[in-house]
Amino acid sequence: MLKLAKFMKPFLVSLIIAIVLLFVQAMTDLALPDYMSDIVNKGIQQGGVDSAVPEVLRQSDMNRLMLFWDSSSQDKVLNSYELIGSSDAKYHDYQAKYPNLGQDIFYVLKDSKTETSEIDLIMAKAMLAVAGVKQLAQNPQDGFIEFNGQKIPAGTDLFALLSQLSAAQRQQLMKSSSARFEQMGEPMLIQAGANAVKLHYQELGMDTSQMQRNYILRIGGIMLLISLLGALSSIAVGYFASKIAAGLGRNLRESIFAKVSSFSNIGFDKFSTASLITRSTNDVTQIQTLMVMMIRMVFYAPIMGIGGVFRAMSKSTSMSWIIALAVIILLGMIMIVFAVALPKFKIVQKLIDRLNMVTRENLTGLMVIRAFNTQSFEEDRFDRANQDLTKTNLFVNRVMVLLFPAMMLLMNGTMLLIVWVGAQQIAQSAMLVGDMMAFMQYAMQIIFAFLMLSMMFILIPRASVSAQRIAEVLETEPTIVDPRQPKRFEDNARGLLEFRSVSFRYPGAEQDMLKNINFKAEPGKVTAVIGSTGAGKTTLVNLIPRFYDATEGQVVIDGLDVRDLTQHDLREAIGYVPQKATLFSGTIESNLKYADDNAADETVREAAEVAQAQEFIAEKEGGMSSPIAQGGANVSGGQKQRLSIARALVKRARIYIFDDSFSALDFKTDAALRRALKEKTADKTILIVAQRISTIKTADQIIVLEDGNMVGMGTHAELMKDCDAYREIAYSQLSKEELA
Repeated sequence: MLKLAKFMKPFLVSLIIAIVLLFVQAMTDLALPDYMSDIVNKGIQQGGVDSAVPEVLRQSDMNRLMLFWDSSSQDKVLNSYELIGSSDAKYHDYQAKYPNLGQDIFYVLKDSKTETSEIDLIMAKAMLAVAGVKQLAQNPQDGFIEFNGQKIPAGTDLFALLSQLSAAQRQQLMKSSSARFEQMGEPMLIQAGANAVKLHYQELGMDTSQMQRNYILRIGGIMLLISLLGALSSIAVGYFASKIAAGLGRNLRESIFAKVSSFSNIGFDKFSTASLITRSTNDVTQIQTLMVMMIRMVFYAPIMGIGGVFRAMSKSTSMSWIIALAVIILLGMIMIVFAVALPKFKIVQKLIDRLNMVTRENLTGLMVIRAFNTQSFEEDRFDRANQDLTKTNLFVNRVMVLLFPAMMLLMNGTMLLIVWVGAQQIAQSAMLVGDMMAFMQYAMQIIFAFLMLSMMFILIPRASVSAQRIAEVLETEPTIVDPRQPKRFEDNARGLLEFRSVSFRYPGAEQDMLKNINFKAEPGKVTAVIGSTGAGKTTLVNLIPRFYDATEGQVVIDGLDVRDLTQHDLREAIGYVPQKATLFSGTIESNLKYADDNAADETVREAAEVAQAQEFIAEKEGGMSSPIAQGGANVSGGQKQRLSIARALVKRARIYIFDDSFSALDFKTDAALRRALKEKTADKTILIVAQRISTIKTADQIIVLEDGNMVGMGTHAELMKDCDAYREIAYSQLSKEELA
């Protein structure tokens, strides 16, 4: 994967933006459980009162609370409040909000969250103590109240009695109450204090139901805005992830295509066509899929996982072992899946190569298959390749399918365990209901984060295989390269071709395919090459346009070694007609102008006439605009060859190479084409590779190859006298009378 990292450079800015948006999305997702906890704890259970510190206290209420504080606590509380009198501007606002506040001066909490948090626990204990005393006074038994170990008549002002006690006696009384408070735990204590504050507000005439609704709506509105922000971030991340992945796929395909286009024949010998197609399509798709998932998960999951752990710990450290247990089980399941499925990922891409190869061979060789009635054999061959791929994919998918129910079982089991343990802690007043619910959500977020990472680890191996296959193509150095300081043809270059002691050996071969070839092909003359199948004829002409480079010796054009020229300049001087005629989808005209897009219509028509193609072109309804199917499937073999020859002639090159390009022509068309060709290319260098003696009989020079050796060179008459190999070929095709 790292070998392809350089292709990410153009998308670095988009990637950074996506990561920032992922951070925003993760933060919004992590914030929601906290707000949900506030709605449950404060909005529902505390009636919308968010702390145990009341906003307003009557002077009499403050005096009662001070009975339960030491001097240090009294100072802290009094410093957090300010006295408001009738002359104060805010006096009437508080009177309207709290109708039963009275006309006396009262205490109002200063607007400071820090001060509130510092006295929250102090106020909670005091508020509960005051509420307890009030409840005790309201529930006499047999006309008496049991207070401080004594029976006091009902209706006695207990707060007055408390004020008469010494500070030491009040502190002793508070210690006995604090013992009960310590059993509750700080969160439960503050929640209970908040409920006491709610009762206090009711005494002051405040509409606590409206306060509760306002709190829930406010927190709910915040959650809605946070969710909206998270949704927008998610959409934006999806957009940038898709943009980056699509751009990366485009650049990879372009690079693969450009690299393959630069391959010599040796490069194509290394990779099969089916494999190159798979690498350009399926393998690139694997990288694209991984990139989308990686951007959306790899950066998002760690933020969620780490953030979820810290948030969950803030809710309850005592239940953190549940998350640890769930993560350990999850990692165990992932490791099992890896051990079983990972080896199969490496096989899948090779099986896709094989399936593509079988499919391509079936489609391109359809006529041969039908001619030999081997449809059933080919169907079986395709079925075997298809079944192998299907079985492997099914195996991998079944393993993956088992993973998700296991994950759901793990998550549901974790939720059940959290509820069971959390319920016990709630019963022991050690945890709030909302905190348990938030802890549950954080646990799910942590498990989902690990699940997302596990999905990445499942995708990465398969994508790594694809990346390696793509890198193999991109790292393949072309064997045919332009020189650093290329030479150029002279303006008066004529196209003189020479082979000087040329030998050639295919990579990995034990012996040379061509051995010490020497000849000269002059402008205005036709040089023909003939020999038995496998003699090296096509290999010889492939050295001229540098489809291969000579192992030894030199191929020279107009005094310049072809290796000293750029490939563009070299091939610009050559009109090449391959052994297998190839046409491209489009029209007849577009195929002929493939050699020169700016060629005049007169040039195109003239080339078609020389190639004896004008007659059948005129018969077509669209003429030059008649469509050509992919690979020239809608024209015959002879028509395809003639169009290929016409295409080469449109180029107006100095050297023309015809590699067995007349084999599909009848003798009449062959003869007419060669006559017209001789007239049209009178000053050009013509090199013809042929199997038929009749095609090359009139050539100015004939080269005879046998097992890579040049065993004869001369005219037809000279070779019939001096070359046994040539005579053998000639007599196998024509009679003595025809050869005379």
